[in-house]
Amino acid sequence: MDYDLAIESAPDSVPGGTVVLLVHPSTGETDRMDTDFLKTDTDHFLVVSTRTTAREVTQKLEYYDVDEERAEILDTLSVERGYSRRGASHIHYVSRPEDVDGILSAVDQFLTDNPGKRRVSFDSLTELAYYADEDQALDALQRLKGLLDRHDAVALVHVSEEVHDEDALAGYRDASDIVIELGEDGGVAVTDD
Repeated sequence: MDYDLAIESAPDSVPGGTVVLLVHPSTGETDRMDTDFLKTDTDHFLVVSTRTTAREVTQKLEYYDVDEERAEILDTLSVERGYSRRGASHIHYVSRPEDVDGILSAVDQFLTDNPGKRRVSFDSLTELAYYADEDQALDALQRLKGLLDRHDAVALVHVSEEVHDEDALAGYRDASDIVIELGEDGGVAVTDD
C-alpha cells in the first residue's frame, strides 16, 4: 500500500517498506517534521525513542496535537536510568538503549499486532550508535527495513550528521530509500535513492 508523505520537497507518497532517513544538524528542529510524518495517513504509529523518555515523547505528541489513540511508544532509556515507568498499555520498555534485538522485537510485535497503515519513528539512530556502535546501528537499520517490507509499513529514522563520520553516514544513506537533509536554516533537500 502507499503512504502519503507530508514532507516538503519529498514525493507525495511512498510504498510500504520505505525507510525515510532524516539527516539533520544536532541543533535541528525535527519535532514538526516527525509529528507531521506520524499523523498523516496513519492508522497506528510507534515512536522508538533512544533519545528521550516516554514522558517526553508524550509531551511532544500532545504539543503538536497528534492523536495519541493511535500511538505506541517504545522507551529505551527509563529502565536503565532508574526512572519510574508509566503504567500504560501503549508504552513499552526495553532495558537498555543498545538492546537492538529487544528494540526490533518490539517493532515487529507492534507491526504484527496493529492492522492498517503503520508508521514507525526511530529517534534516533545516532543515539543507538552512541550506546551500541555504528555497526550495530547500521544492522538495526537494515533489519528495520526488512520488517517494514514484510509488514508493508514505513519509517522515519533520525540521524544527526555531525556525530558520524562520512563512511557511517554513507552506510545509513545506502540502507534507506529516501534521504531528507534538514539544514541549519530549516531548509529541506530530498534525495530519492
